[in-house]
Amino acid sequence: MSRTQNTRLICPLTEATPNAMRDAMTRAVAAGATAVEYRLDFLSKHPDDETLALLLADVPVETIVTYRPTRQGGHYEGGEDVRLRTLGRASELGATFIDVEDDVPLADRPEGSTILSYHNFDTVPDDVASRAASIGASRPAINKLACHAEHPADAMRMLDLIDATDQPTIALAMGEAGVLTRLLAHKCGAAGTFATLASESASAPGQPALSDMTGLYRFDRASSNAEIYGVVGCPVGHSMSPAIHNTAFDACDYDAIYLPLLVEPGEESFNRLMDAMVARPELAFHGLSVTIPHKENALAWVGADRCDELSAKIGAINTISLSADGSIRGTNTDYAAAIDALCDAMGIQRADLENYRTTVIGAGGEARAIVAALNHYGCVPTIYNRTLSRAEAIADQFGGTALPLDAVESLEADIVINCTPIGMYPHVDASPLETIPDDVQVVFDTIYNPLETQLIAKAKQRGLLTVSGIDMFVNQAVAQFELWTQRPAPRDVMRQVVLEKLGQTHA
Repeated sequence: MSRTQNTRLICPLTEATPNAMRDAMTRAVAAGATAVEYRLDFLSKHPDDETLALLLADVPVETIVTYRPTRQGGHYEGGEDVRLRTLGRASELGATFIDVEDDVPLADRPEGSTILSYHNFDTVPDDVASRAASIGASRPAINKLACHAEHPADAMRMLDLIDATDQPTIALAMGEAGVLTRLLAHKCGAAGTFATLASESASAPGQPALSDMTGLYRFDRASSNAEIYGVVGCPVGHSMSPAIHNTAFDACDYDAIYLPLLVEPGEESFNRLMDAMVARPELAFHGLSVTIPHKENALAWVGADRCDELSAKIGAINTISLSADGSIRGTNTDYAAAIDALCDAMGIQRADLENYRTTVIGAGGEARAIVAALNHYGCVPTIYNRTLSRAEAIADQFGGTALPLDAVESLEADIVINCTPIGMYPHVDASPLETIPDDVQVVFDTIYNPLETQLIAKAKQRGLLTVSGIDMFVNQAVAQFELWTQRPAPRDVMRQVVLEKLGQTHA
């Protein structure tokens, strides 16, 4: 097993001119990079000795020089002998490392401290472990493998390569599903990971920004013993969960990292993630937030016997707890979070809900939780959904009336609760209601990004009482944090970071 005490945070520099690249180096170091990679193949002209000397003189961090050919995803289209000579000269002029592709014959490789690299932009191949062993056989300074991941389980296979060798290794999974390899590089003892100055300057798919690595994901503060948490969903790019939980961990000085985990729809895809986590206790996954479309898949995997009674009855969970002793628990923190957000805004008790006519739009996992809670407190809602059979199933189980979504414009209710993703970022111009009927008094949109959806904006124009999804979101996140850590959650800090992420200062 290879464990480095100093995982390099490497910033690739992809500017078109030497002066711009040099300027980017200065900004990258100021932003927290502990090494920089000069991507010579992005330069508009072939670099001569003068250019190399300019790039390499008086650099305050380690330097990697890469001249990537098109056959391995780069931009260089010239002769191989010229390319390799340039890398050799970079080494002679002071580069800490030169990156050489593993398909370059051993006899042709330039002298110098070498990162021997393999890239696969299509998949994590079945033989990736043997490829890693082949790369390590020539004992380069650093082994590097970067492959495209379709699923976080693929990314975990890349992390396995670090544990499987006693040599310094960089193992990365490209693409959104592979982000965990970059965020966990320090914890797993990788020789380095890559982060970019800005998204437009990324040199490979899925590279996070330096500012996120050093700030949001606490790259230099989480230890090798850090507990891992994450949000599972599709999509997850919009999720505020990493911001709210990582900030809470930081505020409490809790050694943990919270990750986005993109898992495509389907029970098989969800199960693959969970099985991969359980098979790797060394990664120390301790808890997951579960969002659309996996809340029902989560309950099926955990099992009703390992959930509380109401969560099992709801048939969907949004929280999984994985204890160090191997025990697993499932919980639904949505229902209490939603009911409390609604009652607090209305200034009523939960039991008072029975006095209000309530409409729920949607019939997914979140809607099931809210309908179950409403019925528990004596409120029998009307449920509208595009697939009527799903609404009917909820109404049959918990009580209520099911109607098709195309009838929603004629609803009759005091309270309207939107549990669909209609209006969620990035589709912010959409609304589940064109107009809000006259007798509606309260509009609750469970979406929190954007903070003010089109539905909420329509309600405010009418002067109605509105409840934002942020209230429910913060409530359920607080409950998750306390379940996982057994500590009081820093509620105010958690709420504020979400507001800041959404461009608000108060709400």
